[in-house]
Amino acid sequence: MTTRATVHSAASAAVVALLLAACGTPSADLFVVQRTGSIPGARLTLRVQDGGEVTCNGKGGGMMTSDQLIDAREIVRELGGGAVDRQNDVTSNSGPLDRNLQLPPGPSSILRYALRAEEGRVAFSDTSPRQPKVFFRVAKLVRDLARDVCGLPR
Repeated sequence: MTTRATVHSAASAAVVALLLAACGTPSADLFVVQRTGSIPGARLTLRVQDGGEVTCNGKGGGMMTSDQLIDAREIVRELGGGAVDRQNDVTSNSGPLDRNLQLPPGPSSILRYALRAEEGRVAFSDTSPRQPKVFFRVAKLVRDLARDVCGLPR
């Protein structure tokens, strides 16, 4: 036979457990990008977490949209070689991150990117020759997050 006090204690313990779980550890990083360049406002350190949190230049920026988070996750998969190349209908086992791909800047480079993720690092510029299409997606997402979430001009 349970008493009212026992039921109340069990319910209180369950609420405390839920609150502690909600205050758990922060999300893992999907990636960190350092952007530099020859134009004003080019310098940026952008940290993107798997829970949708974005940090800009070491300060809390805010939350990205669901679409941006889905895109960020897909970019990490492509960089790691785990995504399907829809154009050629093949799946790669190795990606730019696995190879730590470092591309030299092309002529008239304005912006440079260095991305670090759990699987490795890549570096490229806006004009690097022979860059994979996913690098263009990285540059666009960085720009969008800098503007939309961080409130930066670029």
